[in-house]
Amino acid sequence: MSGSLTQLLVFIFITALIGLLTYLKCRGHGHSKASENKEYFLAGGGLTWIFVAGSITLTNLSTDQLVGMNGNQMALLAWWEFAAVAGLIILARVFLPVYYHYQCTTTTELLEMRYNNKHIRALIGLLFFLGSSFIFMPAVIYSGSLFMINMFNVDIPLMYVATAFALIGAFYAIFGGLRAVAVSDTYSGILLLTMAIVVVVLALFAIDFDFSGIPAERLTLIGDNDSPLPWHTLLTGMIFIQTFYWSTNQVITQRAMAAPNLKEAQKGVYAAAIIRFIIVPTIIVVPGIISFKLYGDINDAAYGTLVGDVLPDWLSGVFAAALAAAVLTTYNSNLNSATALYVCDIHEAYVDKKPNVARLSGIVTALLTVVSLLMVPVYAQAESIINLLQQLFGLLSMPILSIFIVGLLFNNVNANAGIASVIFGVLLYAYFSFVHAPFGLHYIHLMLVTLVCCIALALILNKVVFKQSAQWRGRLIDEDSAAQ
Repeated sequence: MSGSLTQLLVFIFITALIGLLTYLKCRGHGHSKASENKEYFLAGGGLTWIFVAGSITLTNLSTDQLVGMNGNQMALLAWWEFAAVAGLIILARVFLPVYYHYQCTTTTELLEMRYNNKHIRALIGLLFFLGSSFIFMPAVIYSGSLFMINMFNVDIPLMYVATAFALIGAFYAIFGGLRAVAVSDTYSGILLLTMAIVVVVLALFAIDFDFSGIPAERLTLIGDNDSPLPWHTLLTGMIFIQTFYWSTNQVITQRAMAAPNLKEAQKGVYAAAIIRFIIVPTIIVVPGIISFKLYGDINDAAYGTLVGDVLPDWLSGVFAAALAAAVLTTYNSNLNSATALYVCDIHEAYVDKKPNVARLSGIVTALLTVVSLLMVPVYAQAESIINLLQQLFGLLSMPILSIFIVGLLFNNVNANAGIASVIFGVLLYAYFSFVHAPFGLHYIHLMLVTLVCCIALALILNKVVFKQSAQWRGRLIDEDSAAQ
């Protein structure tokens, strides 16, 4: 009882401290001279590189990563993180200069400017919105709830814990906007990375640094055809998955677009890339491998079980607070970004050009919270949450990336050709994933196939149906593009 009480008290203290520090940092920023959208969704352009790096890191690194990656209990999954470094560099060098040049609030705003069409912006915004609602938000609160139950070894219905996460996350998103999300991300991120490293060290001591007895396929970085990540997938769709996630995904890029200027944003992205390369691969695979030696094949329960065993009571309370903060910040990051997409891309375009942003955002956030909770039981049925997430990703990622590629690299492309190719891509990948995978190809290979098909279809429709000849741009930014 005393151990449980210690855990609880430490958990409450750390959680309250993060909330207090976030409040102290964010107070006084409620009335920026920036537009209401810029203030609420881009923190008034006031995030320094430290908070850009911290928010990007923790928005991505949450229980779906720690629980899901370690749940595979093999080293192979580290490739997702190594490849992410390339994705972050592409964001900094290729996409951020374009977003800042066009002064975008959402990534999809760039599409409206390039295609001169609000409907293509609304379609892609809707796809991102649905992705957050039905894929990312329910996944993170499910994995967070599962972790807490396994770590503390308590008999509490998972939906009770998930509901608590969802309500607190919604509170952050509604009342704090992106500034509060990014600041709490950074404070929580420092704590989480530190504690995750401590877990790795203590887990290594638990097995006396002895990896004998663990099957070779659990330790190798070269995956065979039957592994979750065959080696040849690194040569096809992997880099495009990372480009989509880090460079066009509103949840991530929104943090980088909230800096005062391009150079500050790039510094933050480079810092996030360094963290991703040096720290993250170790913390998302080593504990899972060690848990296989200690407990056998226990899938997504691996990380929470190991942490509960190797950490003393007071440290487990600290770690629980860090993980809870990670769940909340990833969840409310998705909430804030999904709300931004609805308000900026759909509501202002079709319903009301000048809504009360704070009030409308609160309503949308509440609805999203309910939807994400209703989806939690679906994820509870998955054998591996991270593999399910990556596969579902393909429904959106390649069709969306294709429309960015066409829009940035070509002029004179009809927006309707792009819209048709995106819809085709979603249906094509759904067929590949849930009906028939041609030639038994891995889903990452099929992502590249989907991307190529979407780009080709957009250009063919543009020429054959809309009688327009696409013109190769040769550069991403024209001197007169700001006036378009």
